[in-house]
Amino acid sequence: MYQDVCALRDFYYTTSLGRAAQKALRDRLMACWPSLKGLDVAGFGFAAPLLRPCLRDASRVIALMPAQQGVMHWPAESANHSVLVEETHWPLASDSIDRLVILHGLETSERPGPLLEEAARVLKPGGKVALIVPNRSGLWARSDGTPFALGRPYSLGQIETLLRDHGFAVGEHSAALFFPPKDRRRWLNWAMMFESIGQKLSRYHAGGVLLVEATRVDETPRPSGLRIRERKPLRILDPVRPGTARPAWRGSMPPRG
Repeated sequence: MYQDVCALRDFYYTTSLGRAAQKALRDRLMACWPSLKGLDVAGFGFAAPLLRPCLRDASRVIALMPAQQGVMHWPAESANHSVLVEETHWPLASDSIDRLVILHGLETSERPGPLLEEAARVLKPGGKVALIVPNRSGLWARSDGTPFALGRPYSLGQIETLLRDHGFAVGEHSAALFFPPKDRRRWLNWAMMFESIGQKLSRYHAGGVLLVEATRVDETPRPSGLRIRERKPLRILDPVRPGTARPAWRGSMPPRG
């Protein structure tokens, strides 16, 4: 079951814990991919908070948001880069993407295999995916106060097996979110210090999420992927404006207005 885009937006953009998580995840991704100049970049699920640095140098940036989740205008201050998609039928040509980020997409999917096959289809041969999932042994997967508690958490071995079974060669792996999932100032003041210590002491055991990089190696011809079924359109959310903070995440989905 996918999370609602309203809840994800509110967590990452209007809570202190969400903004700290956004920074930690973004820093880890940028350490993995320090240069995206001239590349075509896409994100699936709710990867928008991590894609902002890509807007500066990448040739193209697209935020793919599944229909079960809903879509929002992103980035708020400029032309829209987000699109509503079917989970396993993305409106992208085969072999068209250099880098793909999946965040809040795999663990909530009821069809993780076909989802990864679609990811392999749109990636160019040699293209890379960064898969970010809740760590089964981490604190964040067991905390109802964060979006990482919904869906199926993974171990590193499970993720590596899933990737190898669907057209990928597994590369580097790391972790993030070493600080406790507590939206309290005394903890968040030390969040980045916990991140720095965690990166030095543990590659993945203590982190709240796993980040696994993989490369598409399957060169079998794939379908175009442009089979779009007409659906009842979902409303696009208005951009988040300064001073319009929403109530903090409370572990349950907010009512739809």
